[in-house]
Amino acid sequence: MKKILMKTLLPLVLGVATASAMAQAWPTKPVRVVIPFPPGGTLDTVGRLLAQKLGEQTGQTFVVDNKPGGNGTIGADAVAKAPADGYTLLFNASTFVTAPMTMKSVPYGVVANFTPVALVAKAPLSVAINKNLPITDVKSLVAYAKANPGKMTFAVGSIGSAGHLSTELLKRAGQLDYLIVPYKGTAPAFQDLIGGQIDGFIDPILGSLQYHKSGMLRVIAVTSKARASSLPDVPTVGETISGYEFYSWYGLWGPAKLPADVTTRLNTEVNKALASAEMRDKLTPQGLLLTPGSVEDFTKFQRDDMAASQKIITEGNIRVE
Repeated sequence: MKKILMKTLLPLVLGVATASAMAQAWPTKPVRVVIPFPPGGTLDTVGRLLAQKLGEQTGQTFVVDNKPGGNGTIGADAVAKAPADGYTLLFNASTFVTAPMTMKSVPYGVVANFTPVALVAKAPLSVAINKNLPITDVKSLVAYAKANPGKMTFAVGSIGSAGHLSTELLKRAGQLDYLIVPYKGTAPAFQDLIGGQIDGFIDPILGSLQYHKSGMLRVIAVTSKARASSLPDVPTVGETISGYEFYSWYGLWGPAKLPADVTTRLNTEVNKALASAEMRDKLTPQGLLLTPGSVEDFTKFQRDDMAASQKIITEGNIRVE
């Protein structure tokens, strides 16, 4: 009986031991980190810094591979189709989980074809207003918009972006009537905001910070729950409109069925990187909130964010044509 039991258990024990050994050995070769947008910008900056720290910690090279196109779907699809061995990863922004909700078709499922690894950072957004308008805070924004129904214009850098969703959410939470104008990127949106062709623009803090400090535009609020360390004198939207809170965010994923041991090891290394003085000193001044946590934490955060985003997208009828 003992011999039969041993024969039954031995393959299971060996399987567990092999998986554990693989996780301890990983990585034994360079790891590719796909960023599905062009070089430059906050996503690329954070992804490259994280890849550098992971390389230093593991003693292996983490190579950033920018694969832009299709609103981020080309790079993401490449990761979805890669072997689930921990050597091809996706670093992306929150648009990754919302793009399938706004596009006609996407060649993958966010939940079905990816393994959440770690939430890396959250980026509060800033509510920027043309400096010539009589708007200095959210209270005066609400008053001005209600006194001029349908006349105010808010830019969005791209359809379905975090900025777009937060602008739609503000419109509904404040019961405001303003026109949302899509742009092809944040640079032309800021140009028109400064020039007075557009009245408002909600985008990650980093984009508006320099213009605000130079007096070229006016940041009247941030979308985070607490005030941003980079703009300590600027109130939150929630201080006037109770319950309002919104972030863009950045995360790390692997293909579906990434081994649990490798996923946990990756999550541990990401948390170690987020605790480093280098990442804190470089990213916090840019308005980013570093977010160490477990794989389970990230999985729940993603699920909750997708539900909230789907509600905004459905109510706002946000679609990429």
